[in-house]
Amino acid sequence: MAETPVVEDLAQILRDVESEGFERLSRPARDGRPMSVAIAGGGVGGLTTALYMLKQGIDVTVYEKTAAFARFGGPIQFASNALSALKAIDETLFRRVMEKFTFTGTRACGIKDGLRANGDFRMTDDSLSYLWDSEAPADWFVRFPLKGCADVFGLPYTGVIDRPDLQEILIEECKKLKPDFIKNGNPVVGYEDLGKGNGVDLKLDDGASAHADVLVGADGIWSAVRAKMYGEVVKESSSDMKNRQGCTYSGYTVFAGETIIKTPDYYETGYKVYIGPKRYFVTSDVGDGRIQWYAFFALPPGTKKAPSGWGGSSRDEQANPEENLVEYIKSLHVGWTDEIMTVLDATPPDSVEQRDLYDRSPEFTRSWASGNVVLIGDAVHPMMPNLGQGGCQAIEDAYVLTNILTEQEHTGKIPDSLQEFYRSRIVRVSIVQFLSRLASDLIINAFDTPWSPHDNLGQSWKSYLTFFWKPVLRFLIFPAQFAYLYSYHPTGNMKQIPSMLESRWRKEHEGNSEAAFANASEKGVESSGPSFFSKADLPTTALAAKNE
Repeated sequence: MAETPVVEDLAQILRDVESEGFERLSRPARDGRPMSVAIAGGGVGGLTTALYMLKQGIDVTVYEKTAAFARFGGPIQFASNALSALKAIDETLFRRVMEKFTFTGTRACGIKDGLRANGDFRMTDDSLSYLWDSEAPADWFVRFPLKGCADVFGLPYTGVIDRPDLQEILIEECKKLKPDFIKNGNPVVGYEDLGKGNGVDLKLDDGASAHADVLVGADGIWSAVRAKMYGEVVKESSSDMKNRQGCTYSGYTVFAGETIIKTPDYYETGYKVYIGPKRYFVTSDVGDGRIQWYAFFALPPGTKKAPSGWGGSSRDEQANPEENLVEYIKSLHVGWTDEIMTVLDATPPDSVEQRDLYDRSPEFTRSWASGNVVLIGDAVHPMMPNLGQGGCQAIEDAYVLTNILTEQEHTGKIPDSLQEFYRSRIVRVSIVQFLSRLASDLIINAFDTPWSPHDNLGQSWKSYLTFFWKPVLRFLIFPAQFAYLYSYHPTGNMKQIPSMLESRWRKEHEGNSEAAFANASEKGVESSGPSFFSKADLPTTALAAKNE
């Protein structure tokens, strides 16, 4: 025991030698100055990173291109893994998010037959009994085991929160720690890395400059930080628009809308994916009586019919601004279930928006980090929306990156720590990217109306393949997929907390929804807010629309 102080002194001497020539970085009970971090982009990933870093004593400044905070963007899904990370980041943040949250994962979620669902929104199981019983309903193809997988790990259930509410919460919590943490209207447009231990100089849009130990690129899919790191040109497109700033067109465009309607299954279902020939249609409860829908079509990029939303084009800029977009989408679903038509008919046509979907291949050969600069979220791993993991992975990035940087004792260790972050995240994120893209490709290219011995609705080879996929998806693929997604849960098992949160929410949800239904019945359904899509994902200008 007498030798312990000597050993501790030796360890300190070794640390002092290693850090010679670099500035020491402080933590509670450690001398030095705070690490300075600049974050490009004030979206969900950037703001979450800022909050956790500020809580850890890091001096953070966020540079955001919008002139001021505005309530834009539609609901964002948080799966159980992201909710666990949020709680690990900040208990107050988690509590406030839960106050604005709508749980979907505790109710029936899954894939429905877009042609055979009888139009009554009836609740049926996903068994195979329809094979031998012609009277057995075949509405549900397969359900997702969201609740069961969350219960295995003791995690909060999947759900949604309005993006403006989330951003408002994050900004308010950050301002409690640093009132002037965010600089609006002056985004990062470039940088110069000054080498090991010397930080990075930022180039701002107005020509000014700033300095930080670390630059975090959280500026979305058309990232200026990534453009500098990888030698890209921001938003530069190929002539056929299939490649844009290193991102590949997925082959799909998506229309989105929102309405208030009390369907017979409103309180019993979370989200539903209607499958059929060459397209799919998704509906989700997003709280307060609202149903949000997405219609995915395999169309060439640039075949725009609807405005892209906040920061993009307006309705009167389209080639045919008088076209009723709800009727157009209905025309692409002729023969499909009346459940889809019911939701579409309740949607204000002027509220419909559209976006071409791009993603990126995993960066196995290039790091997300270079010197004192690192990329997170959509800036480096944008993904298809099918698993609702885009924002979730950005939150995981925020948690892991902050924990790694907090451990660094001096500025000379920063470049290696950013490479450590890349190595710790690349495998998991790449798997999630693959699963997200695979879901779209399978549904569009390999799935069709499942075969049934009782009708002629599914007779193609894809129909037979879809039929045989059913037990594999139900008993193997979906349980394994969601178990993998939820396997990252830094809080550990939260025991009774998830069920208590859901029970409290359910009572409030019904009251709020009934009030919304009554109001819509009296006054009608108004067009939704500025955009269903994240502002950071939208182009500055829209392409001229084309009639098909």
